[in-house]
Amino acid sequence: MPKFYNTLSRRLEEFRPRVEGRVGMYTCGPTVYDYAHVGNLRYFVFVDVLRRTLLRRGYRLTHVMNLTDVEDKIIAGMARTGKDLSSYTQPYIDAFFSSLADLRIQRAEVTPTATGHIEEIVALVEALAERGHTYERDGSIYYRIQTFREYGKLSGVNLDEVKVGDRVDLDEYEKEDARDFVLWKAAKEGEPFWETRIGRGRPGWHIECSAMAMKYLGPHFDIHCGGEDLIFPHHENEIAQSEGASGQPFVNYWLHARHLLVNGQKMSKKLGNFYTLPDLVAQGHAPLAIRLFFLRSHYRDPLNLSEEALVGAAEARERIVSCHRRLAEVVGDGEPSKPIAEEIAADLGRFDACLDNDLDTPNAIAVVFEMVRRTNQRLAAGELSRADAMALRALLENVDGVLAILPEAPAGADAEIERLVAERQAARKRKDFATADRIRDQLAAEGIVLEDTPQGVRWYRR
Repeated sequence: MPKFYNTLSRRLEEFRPRVEGRVGMYTCGPTVYDYAHVGNLRYFVFVDVLRRTLLRRGYRLTHVMNLTDVEDKIIAGMARTGKDLSSYTQPYIDAFFSSLADLRIQRAEVTPTATGHIEEIVALVEALAERGHTYERDGSIYYRIQTFREYGKLSGVNLDEVKVGDRVDLDEYEKEDARDFVLWKAAKEGEPFWETRIGRGRPGWHIECSAMAMKYLGPHFDIHCGGEDLIFPHHENEIAQSEGASGQPFVNYWLHARHLLVNGQKMSKKLGNFYTLPDLVAQGHAPLAIRLFFLRSHYRDPLNLSEEALVGAAEARERIVSCHRRLAEVVGDGEPSKPIAEEIAADLGRFDACLDNDLDTPNAIAVVFEMVRRTNQRLAAGELSRADAMALRALLENVDGVLAILPEAPAGADAEIERLVAERQAARKRKDFATADRIRDQLAAEGIVLEDTPQGVRWYRR
């Protein structure tokens, strides 16, 4: 049974879903005011591993990931560029999903936008008003946090230190600056707004997630994820809003990922160390090597991005990819080996035990590398039958269902490469070396490396 570190209880807990065999999970998605940087993407890789692990364990998953498409920073960007809301946010949304695809991050079942759920937000504000949690000032509606006595149970913020009447209109504010927060902002000139039952205006950031989570997962569900920077105030306010409106627990398990540092410093445009995935790809780093770089550190540990670390991840990935490729070339006869079958079962058990221990990907990867080391020794000694090689290859593909770092070939691409390799071999046999070299250069330009071995030509993608 999986165990996860629950921020709410501050301990490792066995995961027990509310409904047997089913999991409801909400993950905070991006605020689409800019391109997602690799620190954001580390969090989404963690969510992807969690998602894949739950599916691997046989759970039926309803995963909701929101897109925050109206918020203070977005409005500031609109004013700066002169664009309307959709024109400003859509390029960032498209780029975000492109980066997810490049990192092989699975899409959530539901990806709602805040602007698409204004009615749900209004209804939630009305429910909070009916229960006495709100008040109005100058057309804006605020949450009075002293009406929710459990405020601070996630973050540890002390409610007794709140000054009565202090309130904040900003979507984000300083850590431990606990004040009444805005649910609905009165319309201002030049800002997008909606005509609603509670007035002309727009939602505050915190209410958006509560409304979307409760619509698709109900008032009480299993897992909520986010970066550590969201614990306060965002997630604390989500709890206050949701439980204040429903009168029941909001989320059972809260999981949070740590920050990504760059050469020991927090990522910042001012420091010149703000990198998107396309930035790193332009520097020569493959997306799946970057994914492995993320996985080599536990999601609750800080991770330092450096050129050396990225190169090391690329080399580590190539060892796994090379082993997987070489296993496909084994042609020796023989029956499946019982000792190897037992090793495979043991390796798989250790890999899954690591995942069940709060998604311990570093040790899960160590299990894979130990298997690769033993396999390479057997390959070098010519000890593997075709049957054993295919079983070991299947093991790598099995664990890659979570790691997702093995290359995926486009449909039909392998057949075309094989055709060109055969054409090159035929040219070499008739001593047409100009044609052979031309084909080799053509394949190299497409990232295909050829190796001439005693067993024939071997190729792989760079």
